[in-house]
Amino acid sequence: MFAAGCGEINPQRLHTFEKGGWRAKVIRKLQPEKGNVIGYLVSGKLHDDDYKVFVPEIEALIERQGKVRLLIQFQDFHGWDLHAAWDDAAFGIKHYRDLERIALVGDQAWEKWMAKLSKPFVGAEIVFFPADEIDAAWDWLLDDA
Repeated sequence: MFAAGCGEINPQRLHTFEKGGWRAKVIRKLQPEKGNVIGYLVSGKLHDDDYKVFVPEIEALIERQGKVRLLIQFQDFHGWDLHAAWDDAAFGIKHYRDLERIALVGDQAWEKWMAKLSKPFVGAEIVFFPADEIDAAWDWLLDDA
């Protein structure tokens, strides 16, 4: 099954240096993309610099594959700063038709609520999965991919 090992994280990408010193990265790629499927672990609070890392990766995949399927796994997630919230909205608008399916995976009620709130702003089918169902989320993304 493809999902086995998807939660493995590249330890070389765990921290980034910025003004004031090192901070833990809050977006980490979960595995190399397979076809048009890509996934990320999101933790902490998102900043503009985080979007500068993962948005080009997704845009490159869109260029190669067309429509993309995306998994976002929330773990101890605390939201966005104002600039990152803007980046998120701009990404959604720019790529409204480029995202085919989005699997949001987490344990918090507000994360499930966020999946419902996002639907009008993204052309993708969005489904929320509890954290213990991450394999089902990967399976759903990979189905007919």
